[in-house]
Amino acid sequence: MKVIILAGGFGTRMGESTSIIPKPMVSIGGKPIIWHVMKTYAHFGHKDFYVALGYKAEIIKEYFLHYRSLNADFTVNLSSGEVDPHEVEDIDWRVTLVDTGLNSMTGGRVKRLQSFIGNEPFLLTYGDGVADVDINALIDFHKSHGKMVTVTGVHPSARFGELALEGTNVKSFKEKPQTGQGWINGGYFVCQPEFFDLIDCDSTVLEQKPLESVAAMGQLETYLHEGFWQCMDTKRDRDHLEDLWDTDKAPWKI
Repeated sequence: MKVIILAGGFGTRMGESTSIIPKPMVSIGGKPIIWHVMKTYAHFGHKDFYVALGYKAEIIKEYFLHYRSLNADFTVNLSSGEVDPHEVEDIDWRVTLVDTGLNSMTGGRVKRLQSFIGNEPFLLTYGDGVADVDINALIDFHKSHGKMVTVTGVHPSARFGELALEGTNVKSFKEKPQTGQGWINGGYFVCQPEFFDLIDCDSTVLEQKPLESVAAMGQLETYLHEGFWQCMDTKRDRDHLEDLWDTDKAPWKI
């Protein structure tokens, strides 16, 4: 299935990191976080990506345009200009990069990709959150209920250390665990093409009218993901993900 990735926001909560590069290009383990997101989809066989760009679009375009040289050692013959790559990464993704407007909202960005997706179901997610979601199980669930949209529900991580208490005695302490209470939108959507019709224009926020309308119609189902999920909204989130990767404890690592 075709995969839409939203990668056009300003990422203002990341501070200085996103004054130079867009948030999806902030690195985890030496690779942009959008690469980690795409790697998950590709692992399950979904390698046809449509990236909705906006803020600093040229940086993401340049990364994928020069992907092979950026991810390989190579020899340059300065007299002829010939480039001889060494151990080129074996990757067979197809990446379509579309500038969906600097100030477009999330829904507007999705709408602008309608002509690329056509009249077929598609996958949709954000370019700044990683998870160990089984994408094919998500798709099977979507097909099983026959509704217009499936959204993956996740447990957010606690912002501060979580205490398990017995009276006032602390039985366990966990730093930034996944909470067991409540569900939030974790992205990782599966959508029927009719969903495009519920998006009005560039100023439409995906998480407001379109999804609220689908829910009111009884056409929104939730795939409950009990595993790992973490968005990268702040520098602290980025540092947490980097630490998981560096210590070989990254649950999303393929």
